[in-house]
Amino acid sequence: LSPVIKDGWLDKNPPQGSYIYQKRWVKLDSDYLRYFDSEKDMYSKRFITLSSISRVAYIGDQKFEVITHNRNFLFRADSDTDRNEWVRTLQHVMEDRRSRASSRLSASPLQGSSSDCVDKCGYLELKGCKPKLYVVVMGDKVLLYKNHEDFRLGIGITFIEMNLGNVKDVDKKAFDLTTPYRTFNFLADSDCEKDEWVEAMQQSIAEALSNSEVAKLIWEEESNTLCADCGAPKPDWASINLCVVICKRCAGKPSFTAPVSKRSDGKSSKFILNSTPVKSCLQIGNARANTFWAANVPPSEAINVTSGTGERQRFILAKYKEGKYRRYHPLFGNTDELNKFIGVATRSSETRTSSTGLGNGWGVVTFSGNCNYLLSLLKIVPERLWLTETERGRAHQVSMMKRQLYYTLFLIDFPLICHLVFWKLSCYYYIQYSLGKSSFKQRVCILSLGGQGLILIWILQAPCSQPGRLNSVMLLCVSTPTPEKKKFECTFEIYTDSERLYLFGSDSAETVKEWVKSIAKSFLPPSAEDLLNHDFERIGRLPYKDGLSLESTKAGWFALAKSTLYACFEESGKEEEIHLKKLLELSVQTDNDVLVLVERARTLFVHGEKKLYFSGWISGIQRASGSSGHMLSEQQLTEADVPVIVDRCIDYITQCGLTSEGIYRKSGQNSKTTNLLETFRKDARRVKLKEGDHHVDDVSNTLKRFFRDIKEGIFTSEAYRDWLNTTTGIEDEYQRILQYQQLLTNLPKVNKATLTTLINHLYCVQRFSEMNQMNTHNLAIVFGPTLFQTDGQDHKAGRVIEDLISHYVVIFSVDEQQLKKRLDEISAIIKLRIAGSSSGPQKGTHCVISIPLPPQPHTLPLSLQVPASMTAEELTFDILDRRKVVTRDKDYWCCFEVNMREEMERLLHFSEKVLPIFHSLGSDSYLVVKRHLSMEPMLIYLASKVEDTKHGMMKYREDRSLLGRNTGSFHDRYFILNSTSLRLYKEVRQKSPCSGSPETSHRPEKEWPVKSLRIYWGIKKRLRPPT
Repeated sequence: LSPVIKDGWLDKNPPQGSYIYQKRWVKLDSDYLRYFDSEKDMYSKRFITLSSISRVAYIGDQKFEVITHNRNFLFRADSDTDRNEWVRTLQHVMEDRRSRASSRLSASPLQGSSSDCVDKCGYLELKGCKPKLYVVVMGDKVLLYKNHEDFRLGIGITFIEMNLGNVKDVDKKAFDLTTPYRTFNFLADSDCEKDEWVEAMQQSIAEALSNSEVAKLIWEEESNTLCADCGAPKPDWASINLCVVICKRCAGKPSFTAPVSKRSDGKSSKFILNSTPVKSCLQIGNARANTFWAANVPPSEAINVTSGTGERQRFILAKYKEGKYRRYHPLFGNTDELNKFIGVATRSSETRTSSTGLGNGWGVVTFSGNCNYLLSLLKIVPERLWLTETERGRAHQVSMMKRQLYYTLFLIDFPLICHLVFWKLSCYYYIQYSLGKSSFKQRVCILSLGGQGLILIWILQAPCSQPGRLNSVMLLCVSTPTPEKKKFECTFEIYTDSERLYLFGSDSAETVKEWVKSIAKSFLPPSAEDLLNHDFERIGRLPYKDGLSLESTKAGWFALAKSTLYACFEESGKEEEIHLKKLLELSVQTDNDVLVLVERARTLFVHGEKKLYFSGWISGIQRASGSSGHMLSEQQLTEADVPVIVDRCIDYITQCGLTSEGIYRKSGQNSKTTNLLETFRKDARRVKLKEGDHHVDDVSNTLKRFFRDIKEGIFTSEAYRDWLNTTTGIEDEYQRILQYQQLLTNLPKVNKATLTTLINHLYCVQRFSEMNQMNTHNLAIVFGPTLFQTDGQDHKAGRVIEDLISHYVVIFSVDEQQLKKRLDEISAIIKLRIAGSSSGPQKGTHCVISIPLPPQPHTLPLSLQVPASMTAEELTFDILDRRKVVTRDKDYWCCFEVNMREEMERLLHFSEKVLPIFHSLGSDSYLVVKRHLSMEPMLIYLASKVEDTKHGMMKYREDRSLLGRNTGSFHDRYFILNSTSLRLYKEVRQKSPCSGSPETSHRPEKEWPVKSLRIYWGIKKRLRPPT
């Protein structure tokens, strides 16, 4: 930090223009004007970059004004003398800055608000501050702003010197930046975003702790004191393979070259001081390097210290990649002589001679011979030499860009070589993604045609070492790891049938992509080659079973691309798509390593041959099937392209909340809403809303918050103004409806489906406004600001929603008969709740039904919507149809209620309504559809009976609760069952002489109507039954 030029107490007028001044401790240095609450504070309340100040003016007695581009800061000193001294000092510092800026760019990385020097920026939540702050990591500092506009104008809150900072990972999205004076608790939007912030701040700490010992050594070469590209003074970054010293802005951001000024401890510093790269930079220097790279630079194309990022990128691209300004060697074009020259250079111990030969031979270099000759060449610059793809008999000028760093590339042409790239290779049984680039080993890799198909060969640098190889018949899968799991940017993995994992890396994403597709093509059958047309992250072979054929596994070929799993099955031979975000169920059977994917029309069982290999598929598919962002299209979806969270909340409110007064107007508990929304975002498919567990207002508040937080909103950031302007720009109602229809058509598919579903729901809500007091206008007041994500001041948002609800049938082209049927169903649900006809509280429309199908006794549950009118018979037929079960003669499928704790089950009558039963179940009960093995004997027995009666002795016990404990024992009792009732008699008095049945003239001890009976059978072990 620059030394303080002046400091002292000043009165500051607040932004609101109040007459009450606030006492502030003010500091001025060569870069900033800052003010604090007290002179002991380390972190300011506000800072102003001097570059953003346009002028300083006198304002009345003892006052002066600091004027920026969009705001004025009014200060008052204790006296006119003190005021005059502050103004003169400010003007002098600003004048000095202007004079220095006209001659060269200031070395300070924090001048103004230019984004060229920013390493990381974005919004973060800071504990203690309600709105999110705009945080910028720039050089060795972290700066806090109110918003991006303040950053652009150079007016911030405070900044943190990172030489005293420490970053600590706290929670899933939270991390702490700790200093001796204060701990800053930050919260990012996602885990991935948090990791990026932590890494950026750790790099800032490392830069703050660096010193200039190595830089001073390199600057001993006079030409190295200026950047080789723009001429900026004191460059502290080096491109080792090009042997040039450059400034940070020319090195690019984030930079991947080794900063010559950075060291970790005394030993590493000693190592760097004596390393070959440092010696190369001293022996060659920028002046000699530019005699080759910049021999013919036109003045109009040269860059300087004031050039922007775009200009620098174009210049560096032309200079190093295209070789536009280089000086050609006299032997250029004569391949044989050039080969001899480079051969001599490889045996030379002088770095300058070797590098000169390499540089001048860069244009087109073709070699022939064995690998030993190649390896002797590689010894020149083994840390930074790269080879890329070539075709047999041809050579091309090629170079590789690593963001903004360019490497010299050489082309080697061997017989029978399809691809030749200088890679870094490492092999592991279990891969550790925390490994960085330095953990990789350098290898030359060749994909060649052999006797058993294509062979991938890598050549070791040791002259006598045997090359490694992988036959295509050994390969199971090739994949690219996700960015959040790796530190080395461009890598790919190869899985083999011997349970081994090989990890390859490169600096070029395009090169990795070409290699992945070439290797995948080597082991894919011709029928599955269409999978290569997709931008996949994982491709390979997996055994599978489908819902119609579960006897044996078949071989399938799969490619995972974003949220779609492309599959080529053995029996069909054609490509099929599985939309992972639309799956009804996704689960893993860990006992037998089976991944189960349940679609509406199919259930797919994917088996794992190898544990390590299969775990990669599981994690990739689970990640792709979940909510991947904050856009509507990135959520888990239903078959109708509606986010699952929207569908579940609307269904729950339809079942339980339409009669709730003030629905959507009342807010639920904030903590419960936050937890429910977070649960939905983790895996919406697993969330089951039940009335006993979730309050209606909490669910409605969750739905509103989801729409308010969704990125770009449901109307999209491009079109939302057109929706708002429709209410004021078009007076004619018919024309306004046509405009709404046109705007609806232009919405993305998911946005359109979601808006249609939501407006349908709101239309139904206002139809029952006599009970919930939420008419169209009230709903529009609530949902206008929510859907348009405004502060509620713009009434046009409410008018749009009011129009959409009022003209719902016309705008959305609704079938009125279907709408009437939907309203009748809702009315029936409301009547059912009011009448209390269900045996328990209503809890929603989603139930999980498990269906055991031989030979899979543990089949996954099937999720489906159950309307209030569905009977057990209809449910059974629906399940059998979805599972495509073929019923045979004397197969009796029924629906059962199972209580796992009591070890009891009950057969549902075919006419019983399923929804009330499901809602009355406890956590240890469930519904299941299965064969009724006792049905045939029961039918035979009933067919042999003339009358529908039965009587006889049975053991009987009545549960009685005494101080919370069940008491009672079993006793012999006589029962008589007929079509209307079940009667219990304590003893048999006499029998009828005609029928042999007991006389029932006496009064029974107990009697139950048959229609009220629920009959369970099983074994209640805790009751100690007599048999």
